Amino acid sequence: MAVSKRVGLGAAVAALILTLPGAASATERSTWNRAELTKFAMLPAATFVPGSEPSGSSLGTAPINGITPPFVDQPVQGFSGVLRNTDGTFDVLSDNGFGNKANSADFLLRVQRVAPGFAGGAVDVVGGINLTDPYGKVPFALTRADRVLTGADFDVESITRTADGTYWIGDEFGPYLLHFDRAGRLLQAPVPLPGVFAPENPTRGTTPANLASSKGFEGMAQSPDGATLYPLLEGTVAGDPTGTLRLNEFDVRTNAYTGRRWTYALDAADHAIGDAIMVDRDRFLIIERDNGQGETAKVKRIYLADKRDRNRDGRLDKTLVADLMNIANPRHVGGFASTFTFPFQTIEDVVILDDQTIAVLNDNNFPSSSGRTAGQADNNEFIVIKLDRRLDADKRILRRY
Repeated sequence: MAVSKRVGLGAAVAALILTLPGAASATERSTWNRAELTKFAMLPAATFVPGSEPSGSSLGTAPINGITPPFVDQPVQGFSGVLRNTDGTFDVLSDNGFGNKANSADFLLRVQRVAPGFAGGAVDVVGGINLTDPYGKVPFALTRADRVLTGADFDVESITRTADGTYWIGDEFGPYLLHFDRAGRLLQAPVPLPGVFAPENPTRGTTPANLASSKGFEGMAQSPDGATLYPLLEGTVAGDPTGTLRLNEFDVRTNAYTGRRWTYALDAADHAIGDAIMVDRDRFLIIERDNGQGETAKVKRIYLADKRDRNRDGRLDKTLVADLMNIANPRHVGGFASTFTFPFQTIEDVVILDDQTIAVLNDNNFPSSSGRTAGQADNNEFIVIKLDRRLDADKRILRRY
């Protein structure tokens, strides 16, 4: 009888521990209850920057999901990073263009500024900046003589902003860290990740690539004090255990990697991460996804990952906080059913709005993805979801920007 009491007490203590923020381990994999959709807005797929330059010349002339290239302007698409502004707008990062280095030379890298209007369900584009290198900081040849950066130069996939208003952007071709001023001008030479080379890396010479194509810095988090960046690779470095991703630490003040590194373990080797942001000095929200879309989309998740590694398995502890394929929608927000799904191939944007509310955006891979409706190019969707419980986030994160 005494043994039974001890077992019962132990179970109660374990249950209590699992309710504490960041306490779940990768093995325990505790799961919060369903998140709820509270707001929905979308930007139509065929949205372009007025009066900009032609694009999509390498896509051929056959329709792709109902959209016929090439285009007379630059598409507003491919959101792979998001930042919240104080005025209700958001800065979103358009990625390298049309999918790879070879077909994106006429896509201009850009940070778009958007304003979601949830009352009417629309997203307005209210501005933006092109990314440029007017000071000649890039040490290798660029596509354009005017040093406006294109999708053949870098594949930009993650973004943070420091207190001085400058942007740090993560690239996949190096992989590199890129530091831009608030006008989008590159401030210093691209910072490489020591010992890691993507196939597209222009400076590796005869050094073999040890990272697959398009598997560089897909996520990048910033510490609450703004002094440290945590870029997260999307792919496994050759020689590392299959399905594990490196999370590196970068000191903004010294402009150098500290040498500290953690490991994020994917649920399956063929999964990928979509974004990573910080909740406090130890915890991150990380999007993990499979490669499916529409009916083949199964795994689209947001984990709370903790670098304190409470179970000592050498990997970030993971707690599932939102299943994006099973979101409660009792009020039928956006005209969708009582269970809302986010069935996109690539979901690459998450931002904290308050301690229990986050926004999530898809990367629509314009015009190639058709996860919402087969044969129809995906729109850029902007959803707000309420989590089952509070994040207990660092107050500096909640006040940021």
